[in-house]
Amino acid sequence: MAVTAPQDAAAASPWTAADPHRAAPDPAVREEPSLSRFPRSPRRATPRRYLMCSPAHFKVTYSINPWMDPAKPVDVPLAVAQWEDLRDRYRSLGHTVEELTPRPGLPDMVFAANGATVIEGRVLGARFAYREREEEAAAHLEWFRAHGFAEIHDPVHINEGEGDFAVTSSYVLAGRGFRASPLSHGEAQEFFGRPVIGLDLIDPRYYHLDTALAVLDDAADEVMYYPPAFSPGSQAVLRRLFPDAVIAEEADAEALGLNAVSDGLHVLLPQAAVGLFGPLRERGYEPIGMDLGELLKGGGSVKCCTQELRA
Repeated sequence: MAVTAPQDAAAASPWTAADPHRAAPDPAVREEPSLSRFPRSPRRATPRRYLMCSPAHFKVTYSINPWMDPAKPVDVPLAVAQWEDLRDRYRSLGHTVEELTPRPGLPDMVFAANGATVIEGRVLGARFAYREREEEAAAHLEWFRAHGFAEIHDPVHINEGEGDFAVTSSYVLAGRGFRASPLSHGEAQEFFGRPVIGLDLIDPRYYHLDTALAVLDDAADEVMYYPPAFSPGSQAVLRRLFPDAVIAEEADAEALGLNAVSDGLHVLLPQAAVGLFGPLRERGYEPIGMDLGELLKGGGSVKCCTQELRA
């Protein structure tokens, strides 16, 4: 390969033309470009405690979101294997996974994130929007009472747990528009004593907040989200609160790439959301792709299967 000899530095350099007293850079020294426009602060995983429920009775016999098609058969053994892979991955990363016993006739219990929201050991139960899932709420509250949780609130207004509540150190982000009642936001704020920020969802494919936004670092208030899932006003709120958020592209949102779980370092997300892997690595996170294709037939993925039990 031909190499062009450098011109005389003093004659060619704009540095010396602008300031004759400033030394020109040595042309033999090559300045490496910055690898990222974001500062590389070290990421740390913190041990988490999760509640999950096996898809032993999972099937799609009704449709309550655009992802569900009863005409598409579900491979239950494959769904169980994929779910077990997620559970075992959490444990291999040092996290604790509790298991809620699945109940016949409640095929969506596998989406355990919808059953409650837990902050500092306080449990806000769920009240489901559709009758097909109503009995799940009681099953979750029974589990919490049997496992020593003392502060439990049975809600008055419709909320579907961490489906529409996302927790950071500063806020509880709360989705509305398809499932949760706006009145549930005030109920959550009174119970948890934390500011609740309402966000309007406008695309039925992203019927829960956890399909359109994920918390990456709860301690540092870092998130990723898909702007078109939100109303213009809610997009403005998100830009103001999270100016450095990871912004998802349409293809990754459609793969439910925002239905993700982070421990502050590792980000478990659908493996098909390939466009998010690079931006996450650029921020210092370690993305881990998971295959939950069978559960996607019910409209859920990693986060839907994972309720966090915050001490």
